[in-house]
Amino acid sequence: MKRREFLRATGAVAAGGPFAAEALVSAQTTARPAPGRANPLPRARMKAGTQHGDSDAILRVLAGFGVNHLCSRLPSAKFDAAWSVDGLSRLKERVESFGIALDMVPLPLSSVEIGRSESPAVLMATGDRDRQIDDICQMVRNCARAGIPGVKYNLTFIGVPRTTPTVGRGKARYSTFVYAEGKQEPPLTEAGRIDTDIYWERITYFLDRVVPVANEYKVRMGCHPQDPGMPKGKGWRGIETVLGSVDGLKRFVSIKESPYHGLNFCQGTVSEQLEKPGEQIFDVIRYFGTRKKIFSVHFRNIEGGLLNFRETFIDNGSVDMLKAARVYKEVGYDGMLMPDHVPNVDGDPDHMQGFAFAIGYIKAIIAAVSAEG
Repeated sequence: MKRREFLRATGAVAAGGPFAAEALVSAQTTARPAPGRANPLPRARMKAGTQHGDSDAILRVLAGFGVNHLCSRLPSAKFDAAWSVDGLSRLKERVESFGIALDMVPLPLSSVEIGRSESPAVLMATGDRDRQIDDICQMVRNCARAGIPGVKYNLTFIGVPRTTPTVGRGKARYSTFVYAEGKQEPPLTEAGRIDTDIYWERITYFLDRVVPVANEYKVRMGCHPQDPGMPKGKGWRGIETVLGSVDGLKRFVSIKESPYHGLNFCQGTVSEQLEKPGEQIFDVIRYFGTRKKIFSVHFRNIEGGLLNFRETFIDNGSVDMLKAARVYKEVGYDGMLMPDHVPNVDGDPDHMQGFAFAIGYIKAIIAAVSAEG
């Protein structure tokens, strides 16, 4: 960078003007390598994405925001025409008509408590389990035939437990979990007691049948971690949450070794599983990122840690999100960074303003790490 350009940019930052950061990034990106030398500023490969709607109205807004990658809403909770090759192809074509790539769709394996949705109960080991898993396998095949490269899913019994919200910045309400204040009612889910061995047996049964299909059809399957982590040996409502710890996630990705078996890596959820997420999350990203097991990222922040946390705005939690983005760049992650679980703000009942804020922050972070050497 020329000395005059550098001084002008850093002077703007020091003055704290409204475009200070933009001036510095702009100056950085004008830097050029010396003749005959490789470019020392490789761009980050991750992309701003989202997963919170695919209506035409939302797609128009995303296109205007420059969000060109998407995980759609659930095509259908049942294996019906929406999951046919034609149905998925129409969805893909409609999304692409806005200049947006459909990178992923969710399978009907949701984060809702078992028995409280129409999602297939593939973890229940009932007589209907094999048929339901066969349906999931056919959904994966149809995604491949429609040109959709990835799916995401959950393998949970208990849903997403939370306690009373807390008040945060600007009187926004933060989704909160304090284990000691949680009401485990009723004491058991429809599944009854599920210990560690049973849970892993059910997960392995599922993966043994589904991952070979993902391999054959080259569809990446990203599983969401259990949200939140629970005390080992105690669990929640009779369930040992084996996917609620980093060690559990390591075991999960190793059960069926495949480039198409990995994680829908919710950085917020994994942070909730850590005692000191502001220190520990970066090495967790490195572990799964260097092994190419991160297929998508829910890029959100929390305040606190294991068994006591609040879901904050993306810029004011315990985790340095710029540092996290640098680690994703370091490991060569090339998927979506998606906003998730934004706080509840008065006048924004659908969280649209909250998601717009998070998307803008994510795009700025990607630009910043792209500009860094």
